[in-house]
Amino acid sequence: MYLTGFADEAARDLETQIKATKEIGWTQISARGVNGANIHELPQEEFDKVADQLDEAGITIPEFGSLIGNWGKKITSNFDITIAEIDRAIPRMQRLGTKLVRIMSFAQEPWGDDQHEEKRFRRVREIHARFADAGLQAIHENCMNWGGFSPDHTLRLIEEVPGLKLVFDTANPVFQTDRSKPEPFPWQDPMEFYQKVKEHVVHVHIKDCINPPAGETEPEKYTLPGEGQAKVREIIAELKKDGYDGGLAIEPHVATVFHASDGEEPNWQQCYDSYVEYGHAMNKLMEELG
Repeated sequence: MYLTGFADEAARDLETQIKATKEIGWTQISARGVNGANIHELPQEEFDKVADQLDEAGITIPEFGSLIGNWGKKITSNFDITIAEIDRAIPRMQRLGTKLVRIMSFAQEPWGDDQHEEKRFRRVREIHARFADAGLQAIHENCMNWGGFSPDHTLRLIEEVPGLKLVFDTANPVFQTDRSKPEPFPWQDPMEFYQKVKEHVVHVHIKDCINPPAGETEPEKYTLPGEGQAKVREIIAELKKDGYDGGLAIEPHVATVFHASDGEEPNWQQCYDSYVEYGHAMNKLMEELG
């Protein structure tokens, strides 16, 4: 297993992201935001500078945290937007030697409404195929998207999109109800989710949190790895037992939650310090687990 992380939670600019990564003792970043934009949305000239800066620092990018099909895009949105994102992402992944791109299955509709499942399957097939044709692997995350409704929904997506692989997020089940079970829908169980989908998992996002308060959808709080309800320690132990040799990417959310922003500018020093603390905590946890 190797360790990486979404260093845009430490800083907006790449230079400081690299500094945080090296302070933790790592050489890899899961690329998402750089200078306030997703890496596949940067102007080409700016991306070229980013790529050169990464090369000079000896930092590699194992994963693109793309915006493709994410929780911010409805299934009824214009698919040309998605195609354009793919077309920008592919050459940039090739330039950086990145093989994995995180995708989703478009935003969840309110439960009970038409989820447009067949349309989702067609779109995710097209997304996967375009990356596969370029020798790259699309990996679906169990987030606030259709595939995140339950592990059964994720497995249905795998069945409908042959060749699709998964990035498993340890904490997302903690604040999502399991729509494969009877009402009242219980919170998903992270270990149960992992055990059901593990044969398809090629990458893992590490974050931890506490169930939302009654009537809310955001976690009560995000915690250091192993201190919440995401069963991080137990899942990493299972990954080790299962012979997993992929990446573990920290996504702390302790100081910054990207999809729950209230518009206020983050305290970036606090973000930096909490990201580095989280990385060191992850190193310690890995040492404890051997």
